[in-house]
Formats: sequence, C-alpha cells, structure tokens
Amino acid sequence: MIQKVAIIGAGLAGSEAAWQIAKRGIDVDLFEMKPLKFSPAHKDENFAELVCSNSLRSDDFAHNAVGLMHEELRRAGSLILNVADQTKVPAGGALAVDRKKFASIVTEKIKNESKINIIAREIETLDELDYELIIVATGPLTAEKLASNIFKNIHQNTLSFYDAIAPVVYKDSIDFTRAWYQSRYDKGEAKDYINCPLNKEQYENFVAELLNAQKVEFHDFEKPQYFDGCLPIEVMAERGLETLRFGPMKPVGLTNPHSLERPYAVVQLRQDNEQDTLRNIVGFQTKLKHSEQERIFRLIPGLENAEFARLGGIHKNTFIKSPILLDRFLRLKAKPTIMFAGQITGCEGYVESTAVGFLAGYFASCFIKGETPFLPPRETAFGSMLAHLQDIENIENYQPMNINFGLFPEIEPIITPNGKKRYLKGIERKEAYSRRALEKLNDWLKKCAQP
Repeated sequence: MIQKVAIIGAGLAGSEAAWQIAKRGIDVDLFEMKPLKFSPAHKDENFAELVCSNSLRSDDFAHNAVGLMHEELRRAGSLILNVADQTKVPAGGALAVDRKKFASIVTEKIKNESKINIIAREIETLDELDYELIIVATGPLTAEKLASNIFKNIHQNTLSFYDAIAPVVYKDSIDFTRAWYQSRYDKGEAKDYINCPLNKEQYENFVAELLNAQKVEFHDFEKPQYFDGCLPIEVMAERGLETLRFGPMKPVGLTNPHSLERPYAVVQLRQDNEQDTLRNIVGFQTKLKHSEQERIFRLIPGLENAEFARLGGIHKNTFIKSPILLDRFLRLKAKPTIMFAGQITGCEGYVESTAVGFLAGYFASCFIKGETPFLPPRETAFGSMLAHLQDIENIENYQPMNINFGLFPEIEPIITPNGKKRYLKGIERKEAYSRRALEKLNDWLKKCAQP
C-alpha cells in the first residue's frame, strides 16, 4: 500500500484538499481526467473550473453566513480563497472572480507544489487504487462508471439523479398570526408541520403567478427527468388549476385556529434541521428563477416577510447520504480508507465545497501522521457545515445545502437588568453569530497546526 493520499478530482474541493495535505508535508497523487476527458459541463483544461457562475456570493462576514465562511477559510490558509482574492472583479458586496484567471492560477500553484503529483487519468473504480487514504472529490457530475462503482462500495440505491430541492425559510420569519402548528388529522406531533392557509382567491392568484413566472432553463448537459413524486410546482400547476390542491397544497385534516373559514388550500412547512430554526416548504421543488421564488412565495399568507435560507431548484446532481455513510471525519464508515469531500457529500456551492475539501485535507493529513484531528467548533461555519453532513435526524429529507445561519447553534438570549431574556434578531443576531464563530475559530486554528 502506498503511504500517501490519493485524491480523485481536481475541482475546488480536490484542489483545496491536495493543497492542505501537501502543505502539511505529505505526498499527494491528484487524479484528474481532464484534459483526456471532460464532463458535459466542463470546458477548461485547468483545475478548479467554475462552471455555473463566477461569484462566490456575499463577502460580508459580519452579516452573512457565506461571507463568514470566506473569512474562516482565509484565516485557515485556504488556497481557493487566496486565489479568489487575487483574481476578484467588481461585484458590489459579493466576491466574484475572473474565472479563467482564477482557474489558471490555482492550476499553476498546484503544479508547482512539489508534494503534489498530478496524474491525468480517469478513475473508473476505487478498487484500482491502493493507497493508505483515498479522497473522492468528484463533484456533482461524477462520471457514470465511477459513480456506479461508488454505489457498490456504499450500498446506496443511486448516486446520480435530479435532486428536487424545496425552498427553506427561517422559522422566526414566519408570521404565526396567520400560520399555525398542526399535523394533518393530528397524526404525529403538532409541531411537525407549520401551516399557511389560502382562500380561493389567494390560491387562484398564486397558481396564475406560477404559470406566468420566469423559469431557469436547464443546462445542455441536463435533460428533465421528472418523477411524479418530485415534479416542479410550476409543472404541477400546468396540469390544471386544481392539481396543487390535490397535491402538496391539499387542505384536508387541518383546522385553522385563526379563522372559522375552512382553508381552500394549505402550504405546509416541515422541520429542516435539528435545532428547528429552518423549515422547508413541502413539495415546492421548482425551476423558477430565484427572484421569482422570493416574490411569489411571499404571496402565501404567513410568508409575507419570509427570509430564505435556501431557494428551490431541480438539477442533475450526484451526492451520497453522508449522515448514514460517513463518520465525523468524512471517512466511509464501512471502509475508513475512503473519504469524501466537496459537493458529493451534500454541501452546496463553491465556498461550501472548498470548506469541506479543506476539512478533508486536514483530517487526512492527521490520519497519515497517526494523529486524531481536532473537529472544528460547532459554532463556526466549518463546524456547522460539517454538522449538516451528519444530520441523521433529517436523513429522509437530506438534500444539498448552502451554509446559512440556520445551521448554526442558536445564540443565547441576553439577560436584561430586570432579569428578563432578550432574544437577538436581525442584524444584531447575525453579528453575534459571526463574532462567536471567529472567536471559536481562532482557538481551533491554534490546535490545527496551520501550514
């Protein structure tokens, strides 16, 4: 067995993991099928190609969770964030980059690192590699042969499918003067679902807005393969005015405590994380443009002021059920010599993929040295993203997730001079999340032996 680490895939996660391992003095074989073969989405021969956008989203670390993750990565010595800062272009409060320049510099740095050996080769099975540790960082478009082999190793029914992502809102932004807790026919716990009622006029207006809304077009490499269980809400609306009332918006088995009038239709929101700070809108997977989602879904009574932690979507994706399959260090429970990193684990987005790649690289370097890694504090963006990958409580609804403050442990209330609790809200709460995270991060970095 080769006493070094193999990484499959030189995207954001794979490049970051390779860099972190190499900087800690360990040899890496980085396998990348480009330029011998390209996925349907990739065109550039360089590593860390940004396919869908040149934006790494908000860079405001004091008030935004992804901006906080930027700052944590910077402080931790991330290759990807360092190059992003070098190649940034004007984008208001966002961190956007010159895509070609960004990928070119990442590739140059990886190629010039003596501890990283780049091997241009498509890996079709994990069995063909004999290493002390293998990190699979093949992204959301893993090649079919390798995806099939991974399936054999993890015993998961499927890897590649069109994931149907429903929008997620912050629970504390729901108006409970209109909404209420109740399960249909009072089955299960009352707080399992939050209900938002619509009368006939509101429902018909909602359907009309769905039909007229702007949709996101599929990429060339994506062909719609809808299943009846995960139809986009706008596709259901196209099948007839009453379709949604007999689907995800059926009003049966519910009693509105705010009105004697029986709801004509009901939108339900289900718990989305262990802390119950996030709620997903049941059955609302969609290809509507994000601006349209925010506009139309705020027409629902109770969601007029909804804050969205994630907006809906349907696209071809490849990810594993990490909470079942991986241990807390991203190793396959059934075969700890195999690790996973990046979007294949169920994180969503460039920055999140980079962060999970960073963690995989740090964890792997510790294991090769015979050390036990220090887990990132739960209060940090690193720790909260890792917690999502381990959220066994919501495994039935496990979906790729962007970093957001709803994944963080809640901020404790302030005790006022008269002994009452004051709960932080809005900007003050976001600032508290970020301040606490960076304090915890600094202690963790001292233990991590940063390169």
